[in-house]
Amino acid sequence: MQGKRRSTGVKAVLAAFAPAIFALTLFAAHAAAAQEKVLYSFSNSSGFTLPVAGVISDASGNLYGTAFYGGDNGVGMVFELSPSASGWKQTVLHSFNTDGIDGYWVTGGLILDASGNLYGTTEFGGASTCGVFLGCGTIFKLTPNVGGEWTETILYDFQGPDGWEVHAGLIVDAAGNLYGTTANGGAYNQGVVFELSPAAGGWTEKTLHDFTGGADGGVPYGKVLLDAAGNLYGMNSAGGGATPACRYGCGTVFELSPPSELSPSTSGTWSWKGLHDFGKRSGDGHYPQNGLIFDTRGNLYGSTLEGGGGQNRGIVFQLAPSAGGKWTEKTLHNFNQINQDGINPTGDLIFDAAGNLYGETLVGGSNGKGTVFELIPTAGEGWVETMLHNFSSQSTDGSNPTSGVILDSLGSVYGTTDSGGAFGEGTVFEIKR
Repeated sequence: MQGKRRSTGVKAVLAAFAPAIFALTLFAAHAAAAQEKVLYSFSNSSGFTLPVAGVISDASGNLYGTAFYGGDNGVGMVFELSPSASGWKQTVLHSFNTDGIDGYWVTGGLILDASGNLYGTTEFGGASTCGVFLGCGTIFKLTPNVGGEWTETILYDFQGPDGWEVHAGLIVDAAGNLYGTTANGGAYNQGVVFELSPAAGGWTEKTLHDFTGGADGGVPYGKVLLDAAGNLYGMNSAGGGATPACRYGCGTVFELSPPSELSPSTSGTWSWKGLHDFGKRSGDGHYPQNGLIFDTRGNLYGSTLEGGGGQNRGIVFQLAPSAGGKWTEKTLHNFNQINQDGINPTGDLIFDAAGNLYGETLVGGSNGKGTVFELIPTAGEGWVETMLHNFSSQSTDGSNPTSGVILDSLGSVYGTTDSGGAFGEGTVFEIKR
């Protein structure tokens, strides 16, 4: 049965939660010796920038990211931040536009190849039309040229039946194939998982799975994860079967396996397997918006925007493989607004070399503007939360992060906020340990 699409994209979530101010009186999270610094405050003539996708870095320490608005045409941009003695300098590498060829409105992050090319997705735009006056979205490549200019190449225009409305970024395998998800379109208008493969004269797109919105879930907002055997893992924000908590399902975790040479009857079809349905047990999370990560033992980790015990403010979870192909879920942390914890976790998680987890929350914390947190495993298989930073609307600090963070070799944390900063349009920040 096809489920109802949830309107829980980044913009909708911000609109729903950003105005909330919480009266927080108890402090339970452990304090951390960390110092946050705003590296760059965005400013756009239209009054909006919205850098929702976070940043990546190259070997020289330059940061690259995207913004939903901003750029020369106000419909999004790709930017570079370069460190210098006088601070961080922003360079706009590409301004998206609505010319019927280029894509626009970017919510997904970038990936960088060994030659220094950037790859990403746009939520709308391109040569095809989906919805009302909106393009179906694109996959693009930016190539650096001598002299500092960058050239954009549209690798693929989505058509609708093959998916549209790409919220997440891409991943790449050793052969150079790109993989991702769309939150809409496909055979059942519930989104797809796709593969884009380089070929003579262009790129070839293949739909690996059409979500139905039923048992297999639907509306994936996060990117997929690739293991060493070529299997893909991801999450859906809806579907998985109705529960008392979620009429159309609370979302799913899935695995897609490539065709086996030992099973020619599959005829090139990828096999879908459900690993977990959210909301089927009391205290489970609801509505995951992001992607998954692995640890060194093959366990999966992620977060959900809502759900959890008591406060319904989201969880961090682990899925561990067990005998018979089953996966067992364990809640590592319940976010809780009554003790100055952050609430509504956003963005992908990341591990450091010691096995600690890092992430962000959209709101909550001591100022109600979101947090950066660390989860540290303990000897008793529990996890202890450390608050690295509470965002604030005071001074030039950012607020309301949605992107997840990255780490450098020294353990410093980098990310973006959607709001706040010197001009109220978002920031790029660093937290030094």
